[in-house]
Amino acid sequence: MDAVILDNLVKSFGAVRAVDGISARVPSGCVYGFLGPNGAGKTTTLRMMMDIIAPDAGRVEILGRPAPRTARERVGYMPEERGLYPRMTARGVLRYVAALKGLLSADARRKADAWLERVDLGGWSARKVRDLSRGMQQRLQFAATAIAEPELLILDEPFSGLDPVNLDVLKGILLSLRDAGTTVVFSTHMMDQAEQLCDSILLINRGRVVLDGRLDDIRRGRRSETILLEIDGGAEAVAALPSVRSVTPLGRRLEVRLADGTDRRQWLAALLGRVEVLSFEQRTPSLHEIFVERVRASDA
Repeated sequence: MDAVILDNLVKSFGAVRAVDGISARVPSGCVYGFLGPNGAGKTTTLRMMMDIIAPDAGRVEILGRPAPRTARERVGYMPEERGLYPRMTARGVLRYVAALKGLLSADARRKADAWLERVDLGGWSARKVRDLSRGMQQRLQFAATAIAEPELLILDEPFSGLDPVNLDVLKGILLSLRDAGTTVVFSTHMMDQAEQLCDSILLINRGRVVLDGRLDDIRRGRRSETILLEIDGGAEAVAALPSVRSVTPLGRRLEVRLADGTDRRQWLAALLGRVEVLSFEQRTPSLHEIFVERVRASDA
């Protein structure tokens, strides 16, 4: 069963069409990324999924039911605008949120302490929220979102403002939740984080879908004109070959960008006639490269 179904969603604010016919299916038990530049319509789409705002047209189905009828305890939502009680302690915030979500007092205490350890805040449990760093507050906000163990997590820009250490903590937790069967949907414009986490993606620009599907399938379907070489010789021999657009040294290797449509076998044969090739690797395009290419194409 799909955890989320979006069917031709449309939303306008005055004369601005923020979301323009977005359709998508989020498989259960995956990490799914809503990707796009700032202002693409990601947050608006997530808010329609949570029934915070109503679509002008289209349909949202969450966990097999229309969005307004979805049991809220089955979904955890972390908005882009964080909201914690600054005068409460970290432990107090999690116990309070757990109680709001229906956990009994003993369970609320147990889960609060467990999640404080899980997000690496066990030593800060008695500190007031206002005394925590931004990264700590972000981890605490995430713990509050996940404490009731929802089937579906919807996270709006969860990596914004996190340093590398906090990023690693959060990414590790997201993957472990996915492995335990939780469906994770998050929005971001940080392609490197999405590439490390996502099973599937939806790329939107100006409120429209420009690419969607499994990340592995998307990357395999993109022909790369870039080759990584290690040769016994200088870069000049490579640069002198036909169809070479650029040669960039990368340590002991060379990154060679070929002209579109170059026959790689013929090109490699020509190269072997000039230098000894120690290694040859066709580079798979990164999600960042695919993102930039598709966004530029949709803007053209």
